[in-house]
Amino acid sequence: MSFVFFGTQDSGPGTGFQIADFDSVTGKLTPPKLIEVARDPSIFVINADGTRLYTCNSRTPGGVSAYAINHGSGSLTLINSTTVEGRGPSHISLDRTGKFVLDANYGEGYVEVFALRADGGVGGRTARVQHQGRSIDPDRQTRAYAHAIKTDPTNRFALACDLGTDQVLVYTFNENTGALEANDPPFEPVAPGSGPRHLAWHPNGSLLYVVTELKNTVVVYAWSPGRGVLTERQVISTLPGGFTGTTTAAEIAVHPSGRFVYASNRGADSIAVFLVDSTSGRLTAIEHVSTHGRTPRYFAFDPTARWMLVPNIDTNNIAVFAVDGATGKLTLSGAPVPAVRPHGLGFLP
Repeated sequence: MSFVFFGTQDSGPGTGFQIADFDSVTGKLTPPKLIEVARDPSIFVINADGTRLYTCNSRTPGGVSAYAINHGSGSLTLINSTTVEGRGPSHISLDRTGKFVLDANYGEGYVEVFALRADGGVGGRTARVQHQGRSIDPDRQTRAYAHAIKTDPTNRFALACDLGTDQVLVYTFNENTGALEANDPPFEPVAPGSGPRHLAWHPNGSLLYVVTELKNTVVVYAWSPGRGVLTERQVISTLPGGFTGTTTAAEIAVHPSGRFVYASNRGADSIAVFLVDSTSGRLTAIEHVSTHGRTPRYFAFDPTARWMLVPNIDTNNIAVFAVDGATGKLTLSGAPVPAVRPHGLGFLP
């Protein structure tokens, strides 16, 4: 049995952090219960030993908050919070040493890094980079909108998706000081109007997958960890042929086996499943599976990678899927579980 946390994007009664039990043998998820009232903890990350949780407070005024986790009960205790300029960040990650927290501020278009204190609290800011530019969408790309930032598997670089500028920016990352510096070249352009949103690394460390929100595609890149250079290999739709509705892509994940890639669609309300070519890393679409709810922003595998949990924020439920280890296909396991505005999620190691 594992604890799984869910965050909400809203404030108010019944919102904050919820916790549930998940059985990795049967795939049974208990209805989540509110354990900590918090302000817009939309997405969060848990450190490697499961003792600390770091969350975005995504509305205005926004910030980053640190919590201590009680392994016995799953309860959370606030350590501290920091306030950032403008609205809060929309994405958060830890570097590979676990000494720094990185966030992308969508509303204000910048990325930043904070050092972590000895007690796990959020310490001083070590880097802040304001993105500049725009792209062709007259509504969504009038300026920079930093949407995600993660370090690469070597921890020598940090890559950021900017939806507004149609760029995947590459920074050198100093794991001793937490500094960010523009790499040479400083970014890889994405097709105009794409809106890069999130990114996921292949376990081999030499492939990167980026999901684009506006064009509903996955872009496959070869990654040079020595020079920090991306080389585009493929662009593939997250939607089935002939789809005509309004939808935006949201999350992307690589199965720990490295054999499959998954992406979520909001509007189509589906998970796209792809097979990974073991030589090139290119993708072949396998299936598009209904999430049995509306607006699946995020999803995650359980610790065994045999199950996928998909929160549907606008229908207040969470779908549990069995993951076929041989084919990558998804099969709904039982009825979706009710939950209040489920958004980000994470399992306790």
